[in-house]
Amino acid sequence: MDILIKNGRIIDPVQGIDKKGDILVEKGKISQIGGTIKKDKVETIDAKGKIVAPGFIDMHSHLREPGREDQETIDTGLRAAVKGGFTKVAAMPNTDPVCDSQAQVKFLLERAAEVKKAGLLPVGAITKGRNGEQLTEMEELKEAGCLSISDDGSSVDNADLMRRAMEYASMVGLLVISHCEDRELAGDGVMHEGFWSTVLGMKPIPAEAESTIVERDIQLAEMTGARLHIAHVSTAKSVAIIRGAKKRGVQVTAEVTPHHLTLRDEDLKEFDANMKVNPPLRAAADVKALKEALKDGTIDAIATDHAPHLESEKEKEFDYAPFGMIGLETALPLAARLVEEKYLDWTGLVEKLSAAPARILGCPGGTLKKGEAADIVIIDPEQEWTYTKDKVVSRSSNSPFLGWKLKGAVTDTIVGGKIAVRDGKIA
Repeated sequence: MDILIKNGRIIDPVQGIDKKGDILVEKGKISQIGGTIKKDKVETIDAKGKIVAPGFIDMHSHLREPGREDQETIDTGLRAAVKGGFTKVAAMPNTDPVCDSQAQVKFLLERAAEVKKAGLLPVGAITKGRNGEQLTEMEELKEAGCLSISDDGSSVDNADLMRRAMEYASMVGLLVISHCEDRELAGDGVMHEGFWSTVLGMKPIPAEAESTIVERDIQLAEMTGARLHIAHVSTAKSVAIIRGAKKRGVQVTAEVTPHHLTLRDEDLKEFDANMKVNPPLRAAADVKALKEALKDGTIDAIATDHAPHLESEKEKEFDYAPFGMIGLETALPLAARLVEEKYLDWTGLVEKLSAAPARILGCPGGTLKKGEAADIVIIDPEQEWTYTKDKVVSRSSNSPFLGWKLKGAVTDTIVGGKIAVRDGKIA
């Protein structure tokens, strides 16, 4: 059935729109936008007091299938995605087996088509098996449906191999997404190196474990002309390097996660293993630098790094618990804090969650232009709610935000002209 969204505040950064009005969706596409629209025999959604925006696009998620369906499946992961307002999700390749071939890409796309929730954007591996030894057949990955490649979870340690990867990716038109971590410097650290790692007696990870690889990969991108995207930036030093590279004209973009904008290393004093993430939570000065970088455009996008783990895995001692937390369902309210803190306005926030990811990945979406597929999110910016375990849609519940009172909620999500979430409930 066609859909008529009434009385909403329409925000579309691509078109420069921020105004009240209606949107009509016919045959899965946006047919009219703005003004007062009247049509009979449609599903009507009253968006009075709400924001109507392009569906969010997550550049960085771990859906665990194949290999760890006990933690998450494509079905549960994409259900969590639409609940959080995401209409497309880029799935990182560190699955088992690794997404390093056409067969694996085809499997992911077929599974996503079966579950019929958010769209899935497979990210191919840079090296076979993510072993850092031999490059994948990138042209075949591109033909199968990949827009980007990454060995996320680890860096490509061999600088010459990373250079060749960028040259190859540049030839075939793929974006290179870099997980920047010097594993020798990081060692067996579990938290940010600083005052609090000393006080808590925990093994440290220096900021330079990230920034040295950021610098290396930016220089390689400058050398090869490749398009480079820095994943989950977390330090002020990395921000400064990226800012300088952009001024030089390097084709580099960057993302930050909501949890790196919300939490600090100091918060680990409770030893909550759900706060153990990679890269680790950083110091207050780093968090401020990240927010300023979003404000001035140095950091282009907000991505979740959604990383499900079993409760039993996170209940281990902090040193032995795995890195990662879920984030698809809490991304909007956590990111919305930037609006209250005056780092971004709502147009800027929508840009970071939808338009910028679409532009960086080179995928459709991120706009409400007439004729485009109707990927739409409706937000109640004033709604307050408490994030509790019974509300979690993901198969795992490893979130440090359980019990938090949050402000800002996704009420409706439309994917390809079909309602996926209605009044906060999955259709």
